[in-house]
Amino acid sequence: MKKRILGLAALFYLLVSSISLHRRQMELPRNFPKPYHNLEENPITKQGFDLGKTLFYDPILSSDGSISCGSCHQQWAGFTNEGHTGSHGVNSQVGLRNALPLFNLVFYDTFFWDGGVHNLDLTPLNAIENPEELNESLENILTKLNNSAYYKKRFFDLYKVEKITSEEFLKSLTQFLASMISANSRYDKYVRGEGVVLNSEEIAGMALVKKKCTPCHGGELFTDGSYRNAGVENSFRFDRGRESITLKEEDRGKYRVPTLRNLDYTSPYMHDGSMETLEEVLKHYNSEMEDQQTLDPLFKVRPSKPGLTLSDEDMHNILMFLKTLNDPEFINDRRFSED
Repeated sequence: MKKRILGLAALFYLLVSSISLHRRQMELPRNFPKPYHNLEENPITKQGFDLGKTLFYDPILSSDGSISCGSCHQQWAGFTNEGHTGSHGVNSQVGLRNALPLFNLVFYDTFFWDGGVHNLDLTPLNAIENPEELNESLENILTKLNNSAYYKKRFFDLYKVEKITSEEFLKSLTQFLASMISANSRYDKYVRGEGVVLNSEEIAGMALVKKKCTPCHGGELFTDGSYRNAGVENSFRFDRGRESITLKEEDRGKYRVPTLRNLDYTSPYMHDGSMETLEEVLKHYNSEMEDQQTLDPLFKVRPSKPGLTLSDEDMHNILMFLKTLNDPEFINDRRFSED
């Protein structure tokens, strides 16, 4: 009788833990905008989340079985490729662009540096089918998954399908990606009134970001999701930015405005990973921008040279504020860890 009671207690604990985990995955921060991605079309469940996580970290998604999505999106680096200017793929190949961080994706309507994907469900295909990254085809991946007794059972238990199709495969990955929400920085707790106080330097930096860095880095996401030319040195011989998607010359050199969240973890910076420190980034925006034909008009505030006209004190205060946007709880959340 005692063993039975203990067994029921353990079962109850697991059930409560599962419900708690599910709620945490579905909980949306109250200071954030409404998600663009429709979570009701593919409701996040613990089973779906776990399957998506397994796929995210499984090198079966690459052509030679050597790397996974998690190889270029490492949790401790804000789900970027730590220390690499470009994504590292199969056969030691290196991509042209720096890996963007993976969090708060449900709030975006376009993805990647050039905005070439408009649906969260389709984002994994960009890396999968890129010859410089996973170098695989969706067809081959489905063949491998359907030849795996392990995955056949996992997908059947979740979707009740005898054959795994692209729909179930992509829906599972989306459940994991959609759950990756970073919203517990000191800044978030400050604006939500959760007992955090910012000091005078951080408050001054926040005011400067609102004054000097918006609309590009406005709102609670700290990006407006637009595509702009920020004057990074570029011959456009190999990478023309958003022009490669729109085929419009006026989009040459325009790249996605990245979020200012978790910057302490996501070095190097810019689309090409050309800047290693935030000090370099601010110096670039202040006095080292290349005056290109499609440079964003927001940077042409002075007639002699483009830039933001920041003093040394301004840059210091901005750096202090940016640190309040780091979210160590997200970086260390075991739900998203490989192990």
